[in-house]
Amino acid sequence: MNKTLLLFLFCVVALARPAHSKDYLITKFGASTDSTKLNTKAIQSAIDKASASGGGTIVIPKGVFLSGALFFKPKTQLRVEAGAKLKGSDNIADYPLGPSRMEGQKLDYYAALINAYKVNNFRVTGPGKIDGNGLRFWKAFWAHRDSMQKAGKSSTNLEVHRPRLLFIWGCDNVVIENVKLHNAGFWTTHLYQCNNVLIEGCDIRSPFRPVKAPSTDAVDIDVCKKVTIRNCYISVNDDGIVMKGGKGPNAQNLPENGPIEDVLVENCTFGEVHAAITCGSECIHANRITVRNCKVDNDRPLLLFKMRPDTYQLYENITIDNITGKCGTIVTLSPWTQFFNMAGSTEKPFGTIRNITIFNVKVNCKQFAVLDGNPTDKVENIVFKNVNATAQKVEFPNKYPAVKFENVTLNGAPLKATQDARTGPAVTPLKPD
Repeated sequence: MNKTLLLFLFCVVALARPAHSKDYLITKFGASTDSTKLNTKAIQSAIDKASASGGGTIVIPKGVFLSGALFFKPKTQLRVEAGAKLKGSDNIADYPLGPSRMEGQKLDYYAALINAYKVNNFRVTGPGKIDGNGLRFWKAFWAHRDSMQKAGKSSTNLEVHRPRLLFIWGCDNVVIENVKLHNAGFWTTHLYQCNNVLIEGCDIRSPFRPVKAPSTDAVDIDVCKKVTIRNCYISVNDDGIVMKGGKGPNAQNLPENGPIEDVLVENCTFGEVHAAITCGSECIHANRITVRNCKVDNDRPLLLFKMRPDTYQLYENITIDNITGKCGTIVTLSPWTQFFNMAGSTEKPFGTIRNITIFNVKVNCKQFAVLDGNPTDKVENIVFKNVNATAQKVEFPNKYPAVKFENVTLNGAPLKATQDARTGPAVTPLKPD
């Protein structure tokens, strides 16, 4: 092979390799650890410069940097270094209002601290911390909720304006890795219309005390496909990993809504949460969800189906495998009427739950299960297999003959057939925020 050909081949290979991502250190753009200084403009200028220069990684160095909403652009990504904290402003004025998606609806809402819209190959990496600094928002939420209750009125989650921590919309090949995501003002990580997402090695938290952090779901998967969440610790004052996708009697016909497909949750630990894995309350179709090799340490459901009577729902092909620890129930399937709204429709929505397999589970729980949905919900083929549960209450409600037991023991007694399912009242559920 002659030297000219060798040189040509070398150039082809070199061009095929991905270019090394250039680092853009935010302190070089004027960012300061002065806690009284808002660094939004400085950090955004680093993002804009990186994008204009062909791409790069925005680097948060050691220290605490206060910021409002940041908008990442194509070919940009974020790295939060050891000892670094990107701290969200607690002033909602620092989060612009714009087209968004919240609670299964297309609407204008406030930006998150970290925003990425159509940024393929977007990455957020640690090992530092992104902190939503949500205390002021939480206090405002509870004060408003209390004032409405005293006036005899109801209130929704959207009436007190609060920012999410991460909102990633329309992005493919997303990686969120080895980063701490703490104290969100609203939802912690919201993925909408994304494909091929990996969340790995993350610590996701919000408090239950002394002030509860309302509606701080750890990961909301909203009209997404191929999402993997593994090796994470999750403890938030709402649901852990949530399947979303739309709500309302006409939700299945709206283009902004859609299914969640091919989700894998593995090797995760769930501390205090409202539920580890939740389907709903704004979801029209969740398909092929696998949860395996996880630990639970709380008193809430391992798997929760929030059955909205105002929405057509289909939850199918869900597998729970090799779970250990302590929980409230293994499965809760029950009506969810918070913010019920038929919007004048004469439709009669119902839910369908089918092909749910729970096996290789060993837990201590308050109650084995609650299987008691809306009157018109349809349940097909729920199988408990190789389950060893110790429960405070032996009785549990189950009104579905399609529930099967194979090698299941409850407090040492076998459950061999559907007829062996006990009937009884459900544990009083935690009221939704």
